[in-house]
Amino acid sequence: MYQSIKEECFECNLLLPKLGLVLFTFGNVSVADRDKGVFAIKPSGLPYEDLSPDKIVIVDFDGNIVEGGYRPSSDTKTHAVLYKHWEIGGVTHTHSTYGTAWAQSLRDIPIYGTTHADHLTTDIPCAPPMKDENIKGNYEYETGIQIMDHFDAQNLDYKEVQMVLVGSHGPFTWGKDGRASVYNAAVLEEIAKMSLITEQLNPSVKRMKKSLINKHYERKHGKNAYYGQ
Repeated sequence: MYQSIKEECFECNLLLPKLGLVLFTFGNVSVADRDKGVFAIKPSGLPYEDLSPDKIVIVDFDGNIVEGGYRPSSDTKTHAVLYKHWEIGGVTHTHSTYGTAWAQSLRDIPIYGTTHADHLTTDIPCAPPMKDENIKGNYEYETGIQIMDHFDAQNLDYKEVQMVLVGSHGPFTWGKDGRASVYNAAVLEEIAKMSLITEQLNPSVKRMKKSLINKHYERKHGKNAYYGQ
């Protein structure tokens, strides 16, 4: 009964090494079936070349195993928190080089150009590092809370801003399904790379002007959008 999300989860996880977003097993994708209240996620530490749909683990929105013979990703409880509180269909977590570098620098990624503005009208947010008492507690669960708390504090809408850096950790992205979350992970990584190079070329660079941000975002996502077929 979970075959569809197992196959999508399998295919999405294989995209991570293909897109250069992971090294070894440094990442995972999950795919939800919201009607059934479950999600499919990659097994913990399993090499991508050994992955198959039948090895994908099914978990409920509290992080409990529903089906599968493998231990799910160590990040499962973070995914579970986001599914339980947000209306999303897929989550991707990576330690991609440029995105993680920005997370380790504890900086938002400023909006410098139209590639960024095609996807967001804001900087890519970086949540602050977790407090010590939370680290000592249910760490992966608290990571999900950390993300949501930062969105609340910054008055960000998760439906519009579908990506975040967790300070000293790495990127998390989400979307309507697994493929959308992987797409957002790739976009985040490319923007992170471009932004770093931009600051190296011009250390005093300013954020792009609001009128240009709005133009590029609205032509793709606004009510009168005209990008694409």
